[in-house]
Amino acid sequence: MKLIRIIGLCLCLTSCRSDEEIFPPETVPVDVPEDTSIQGFYLLNEGNMGSNKSTLDYYDYASGEYSRNIFAAANPAVPKELGDVGNDIQIYGSRLYAVINCSNKVEVMSAADARRLGQIDIPNCRYIRFHGGYAYVTSYAGPVQLNPNYEQRGYVAKVDTATFQVIDRCLVGFQPDELEIVGDKIYVANSGGYMFPNYENTVSVIDVPSFTETKRIEVARNLHRLQADRHGNLWVTSRGDYYGQPSRLYYIDLKTETLTDSLDIAVSNFHPDGDSLYLYSVAWSYVSMSSEVTYGIVDVVRKEVVTRNFITDGTDANILIPYGITVNPITKDIYVTDAKNYVSPGTLYCFDRDGRQKWNVRTGDIPAHFVFLEE
Repeated sequence: MKLIRIIGLCLCLTSCRSDEEIFPPETVPVDVPEDTSIQGFYLLNEGNMGSNKSTLDYYDYASGEYSRNIFAAANPAVPKELGDVGNDIQIYGSRLYAVINCSNKVEVMSAADARRLGQIDIPNCRYIRFHGGYAYVTSYAGPVQLNPNYEQRGYVAKVDTATFQVIDRCLVGFQPDELEIVGDKIYVANSGGYMFPNYENTVSVIDVPSFTETKRIEVARNLHRLQADRHGNLWVTSRGDYYGQPSRLYYIDLKTETLTDSLDIAVSNFHPDGDSLYLYSVAWSYVSMSSEVTYGIVDVVRKEVVTRNFITDGTDANILIPYGITVNPITKDIYVTDAKNYVSPGTLYCFDRDGRQKWNVRTGDIPAHFVFLEE
């Protein structure tokens, strides 16, 4: 999320939409059934900030059907439904975890049917990963507030997945976003996204056994996403400062925990599949007062951009604001979501491995985060 621009847009627009109805649960056919070991995938729609409109969708490979707003259908007695701004979704064991940022909670559900099992209370929570029976969740800790002198450092919460209780916290930088766990280390992208123009520029390194921050790796301003490949590199995205410093993709050598180099490509989000990083960017500039939308694939072995657009049939012209991305690890189908104007239902597009559109379907507001459900 492009924090400054999106926060302002949401605060301006949600006040006139707060009383609008969320679309009721429904299921529609979109594709032919597939016989695969992956049952389907969940898609978490962020919803407009302040409007309590985060929803959960599901695509079933066996039936070829897409179901909208399934949390409401599975949990009719839950007040306010899923909550305000869904920011991440993951599966661990038999449970589905949805991080609901502005509702200050992680919803815990059955991965089989999205029935609610409980919640974990964490303020301004952002992303979640798992290791050794524990969940680790990044938290901005303080309120949603643009302030160059923001005083509350963020932290990573350690959660007992058996009790849903936070049992420890490790302070990191300001406004920590995505995290990655490799071996006995947790790597955290510190953004400082609320502190324009005083952004953070470091990745925190946490030792898992002692649960303490052991070092910071300087990378670039306003970090957001980070994921490790299978060759010992940690790929990190920088949003830049929206003025003179553009978005860029960096990589860190995990053996030495030092910044190695970067690629001159803007990245808003990416998904690793084998030795490829599928990515898109919506690069906003306050200089031009416009966004440049791009797509691409990076070869993580050669460390180079191999294509500047993986959509080959021209249908990328139909996508206004790409906002989520994933790749089916078996079929290699590519999924890209469109947030459109951020205040109305989005669209999910499915492309085959050669970048040709197969189908598209309406989603909830601001479709963003995927997780596959395996057998």
